[in-house]
Order: sequence, then C-alpha cells, then structure tokens
Amino acid sequence: MTKTTSFKYLLTSACLLWQLTAHAQNLKVAIAANLQPVIKVLQQDFGKQTGIGIDAISGPSGNLSTQISNGAPFDLFLSADTKFPAELYKKGFALKEPVVYAEGALIICSSQNINLANWAKLLPGATIKKIAIGNPAIAPYGKAAQETLMQAGIYDTIKDKIVYGESISQVNTYVTTGVVPVAFTTLSLIKDPANKTPLFYRVIDPKTYSPIQQGMVLLKHAQGNTKAEKFYRYLLSPAAKKIFIRFGYHVK
Repeated sequence: MTKTTSFKYLLTSACLLWQLTAHAQNLKVAIAANLQPVIKVLQQDFGKQTGIGIDAISGPSGNLSTQISNGAPFDLFLSADTKFPAELYKKGFALKEPVVYAEGALIICSSQNINLANWAKLLPGATIKKIAIGNPAIAPYGKAAQETLMQAGIYDTIKDKIVYGESISQVNTYVTTGVVPVAFTTLSLIKDPANKTPLFYRVIDPKTYSPIQQGMVLLKHAQGNTKAEKFYRYLLSPAAKKIFIRFGYHVK
C-alpha cells in the first residue's frame, strides 16, 4: 500500500467512524423548564416507536435561546413561547419557522389549604409574606403571572413580596418545599405523577394574560438529521398530543 493510498484509507475510515458515531448519538433537545414532567413520557413513547434516544436539557426559554445563539449544539428547541424561537429563525439559527405544539395554562397554587378562590384579595394581606413567579424576562410563565397580577390591579401592592425563580422549575421547588406559601406556575406541575407534594390550586382565567403558545423550531445543527425531523413530526402527532393533554396542555 502506497503512502497516498494509506492516507486515503485512513481518511475514509475516520469519516466512516465519525458518521457512525454521529448516527449513534442521541438527539439533543433544548426544552423549556415547564416541560420537564411531560418530556419523560414523550421520550419513552417516541423511543418505543422509533428506538431513537433523546437527551433533553431544560432551562428558562430565554437562557436556552441565548445558548443556541452562542453555538450550543441542539437539534430542536421547545420553548414556552413563540417569541424566542421566532427570534432564532429570524437570525438564521433555525431551519423552519416556529410552530405551536401546545398551549400552557397558568395556575396559582400552595401547599397550604388557603382560600385561593379569592387570591386577588388574599395576596396583599399580611398572612402572605412571599409569592413566587418566574423571571418575566426569560420565563414566559413568569411573564404571564406578571400580566395577571397587573390585570388584577395588585402588582404594585405586592411586588415587594415577589420572589423570582430563574425558571418555572425553580418556582415549583419553592412552592413544593414550602419556601414560599404561594406561587404562580404551570398546570403541568399538578398533573405530574412525580410530584408527591399535595397542592391546592386554582386555574387562572386565561383572559388575564397573553396566550402561552409554546413554539418549537428545528435548528440548523439538525440539518440532514432524519432522526431530528422524525421527533419534530412526532411532537405534532396525535400520540404526542394525547400526552400533552394528559399534562394539562391545550393542543389543536
């Protein structure tokens, strides 16, 4: 074997190995923090159907969007809104325009049996010392909570009591561990079988906040990756929609 032939052989082998390694890798999916409970079920169902593995990395939608802009190698981005995916598409980081895969529901909840039916009167009172919401700048459920409090006309009165979570999962930890008596969060917390803390809750009137339309995009990193395209289509399928509904989301 000549030196040139040897080099070509090694190069071909290296390319083949790289392709096989890439093929064997799981998909890398960035998910909004509110999806942590539901993604486990989606991963299992999709895995059973296709044998494809998913690595889900969760965080506040705004932070994940920044990571993707900075080159994080994700294949899909499932945000808690459509704003961040739309920005990524506009900047050239996504292969397609965002589509809405689910619509979220905002709740107020507590581990204490307090009168949440009259939460607008309850929150300004002396008995409630802290109220947790997500950071409105990066967590769409936090933005929805802020809108609701403003709509109720009590935001300025209670803003000194507000504890901001970096993500909705942090808000969930605050309320389930009793760090705060009251929190605004996602209905999927109540529907999560893994949550063992009994919670009392009320669904917030959706007319008091902008619709929480959760959008997703297939990212440039997934170009030519048929597994990523399959998962993207699966998330819009009847099977996935049933799972989203089970966790308290609305789907069309």
